[in-house]
This record gives sequence, C-alpha cells and structure tokens, in this order.
Amino acid sequence: MHLVCMRYAHTTLEADDILQNGFVKVFTKHHLFDGTGSLEGWIKRIMINTAIEIHRKNKLNHAEVLNESQHITLVSQLGADQTAYKDLLAIIQTLPTGYRTIFNLYAIEGYTHKEIAELLEISEGNSKSQLSRARQWLQQKLIKLERR
Repeated sequence: MHLVCMRYAHTTLEADDILQNGFVKVFTKHHLFDGTGSLEGWIKRIMINTAIEIHRKNKLNHAEVLNESQHITLVSQLGADQTAYKDLLAIIQTLPTGYRTIFNLYAIEGYTHKEIAELLEISEGNSKSQLSRARQWLQQKLIKLERR
C-alpha cells in the first residue's frame, strides 16, 4: 500500500501520512467490508481516496508552481525491472499534483475520466486535458533524460 501512496505523494513523508490516515480508516471502518471482492482491493481504494482527500485539502491551501529547474536523480541498486519502476516513479512524482493525481488514477489505477471527474469534483474535459498535459510533461522529461 505504501507504493500506492507514493504515486500520489510528493515525498516519502507525505506518503507515510497518507498510509497512516488510510489505515486508520481501514481499522475504524472494517465493518463496512462485506467480503465481496478482495480485501487488498478494498484497502487500496481507501488509500487512493485518502490521497485524493489530502490533495483536495492541499489544493485549497496553496497554488502549485512548476519549477523547470527540478533535477531528478535516478539511482538504484536493485534489479533492472525494479530500477526502471523506481526511476519512472521518481519522474511521475515530479509532476505537479493535479497532473500526477489524474495520471495515476487514469493510467495506473484504471479509472475512467467520468470516475475521476466525480472523485475530484472537476469536469471530464478538465480530467482529459490534465492527463494530456501530464503525458506531454512526462515526454519532455524523458526526452531530457535520454539526451544526458
């Protein structure tokens, strides 16, 4: 579940907070799990919803500033597949919060634009345009990394 939280967080500490808040919900609302479907899926959905709630709160508290001079250090001592995953996760984490949230929900979690719009209380068009911008942003970052 920590990896799920990391996809939505800026830092490991923020992911830890999402994880802790999510598990508090899991333990206080365990009686709502009806046994249909997997427990892992139910917990994962709680973690995603918790991350979205935190995103909404933070969105109200500050405006996102995109810093083009961000430097990504991609270092790993694991096997090639895990290294690639961690490197990709590091790049995704540099996305602005709105882009990252919609990218994760659509591309990784498999939500539709309609579902994302309902979850984030935005229009479907906004969801689609944010996803498009996130993809363009990621492409630019990957091209810059290839040139190094």
